[in-house]
Amino acid sequence: MLVPRIFGGNPFDDFGDFPFGGLTRYNANTLMKTDVKENDKGYALTIDMPGIDKEDVKAELRDGYLTVRVESNYSNDDRDSEGRYIRRERHYGSCSRSFYVGNSVTQDEIKASFKNGTLKLTVPKKEEHKSIEAGNYIKID
Repeated sequence: MLVPRIFGGNPFDDFGDFPFGGLTRYNANTLMKTDVKENDKGYALTIDMPGIDKEDVKAELRDGYLTVRVESNYSNDDRDSEGRYIRRERHYGSCSRSFYVGNSVTQDEIKASFKNGTLKLTVPKKEEHKSIEAGNYIKID
């Protein structure tokens, strides 16, 4: 029975492979699901990216935010025996997630690995050093 989901889902997921192999290459409900675990030394992030190639993943540290970005181009060309197109589909998609890690963490301290559609990041714990504003205070007697 085709009853669209109202909460927490894409109503087009119910159509499955109808009519031409699904409406999108990736299921938006499963792309970039993230687990964050804290330990004594820092944080371990595990990000699921099914169907994504390592070359399509970029991680950047800027202004205390760690941003993981995925950009993917996909083309599926089906031709008959004479070289004419039977079906031609193209897909471009991008997705990103950002995590605040603090200004005291440097990019060299973050370790990353990608294997079998899973990105693993290790971010060290660092105590934020709050800078005290140097102002011209007036001495009060």
